[in-house]
Amino acid sequence: MVTSQSGAVPALFTAAVERGTFTLRRARQGDLPRILALLADDQLGATRESADNLVPYERAFGAIDADPAHLLVVGELDGDVVATFQLSYIPGLSRKGSWRAQIEAVRVSEVLRGQGVGVFMIQWAIDQARERGCSLVQLTTDKSRVSAHRFYERLGFVASHEGMKLAL
Repeated sequence: MVTSQSGAVPALFTAAVERGTFTLRRARQGDLPRILALLADDQLGATRESADNLVPYERAFGAIDADPAHLLVVGELDGDVVATFQLSYIPGLSRKGSWRAQIEAVRVSEVLRGQGVGVFMIQWAIDQARERGCSLVQLTTDKSRVSAHRFYERLGFVASHEGMKLAL
């Protein structure tokens, strides 16, 4: 991670929103408690996430942060972490050996939903995927997240595949 001498992480994107200035930046390990709170702030995440033991999250953060194929991003509103997502680049043989970008764990604080923050985040991720030469951007969203489905469809995503998962 590249930081300035003051320890600040450079902004990746900045925009004015109703409540102030929204900024995307690379996540720092110190952001983990706030990221976990965002991940746990819904009916699905509340059963999957726990800040009681940060060790597995710190280990995962270290792996993500060390690998240039992965980027953990936070969104700040006037310095407070209010959003997050992970962007990963995956090589593949299909589609003539093309790369794809995977967007994961998209969360926006409830107080900012409906103010365009999610659009800024996803559009920025799509732009990054284009810059990296990806031919496809993909994401998964739980079948119960009907409003998320509508959001992604408005951005041009198509529910073209049926996803499957196996818990281990």
